[in-house]
Amino acid sequence: MVERRICSFCGNEIEPGTGKMYVKKDGTMYSFCTHKCYENMIQLRRIPRRTRWTRHARKERVVPSKESAVAPEEALAEESKAEVKEAEKPEAPKEAEAEKPVGKPAKKAKKVKKEAVSKAKKESEG
Repeated sequence: MVERRICSFCGNEIEPGTGKMYVKKDGTMYSFCTHKCYENMIQLRRIPRRTRWTRHARKERVVPSKESAVAPEEALAEESKAEVKEAEKPEAPKEAEAEKPVGKPAKKAKKVKKEAVSKAKKESEG
């Protein structure tokens, strides 16, 4: 029976007679199922853990940490507390939103700021 290999990058099983084998000068052997995997690992030097579509990355995302594991009842209580806090926050006045400069007036604000800085320098010098 033919031995089935696993892709060194994505972790998928490689069918016999397909794929690509890459051997480094130090003797390390890599097997790739597609050119996409070969390119990502050898040419682009990407790390399988950080590439979302690989099995290694999916495995890391699925495993929950012990700290984040909270009982469902506690999670619901925390969510309801957050909702109450959001409801208690006062809304920003709509008049302030209308006064905000849009587009080019922002450049004028920079000029005003520069003028204020130059006035402050003059006052500190004199």
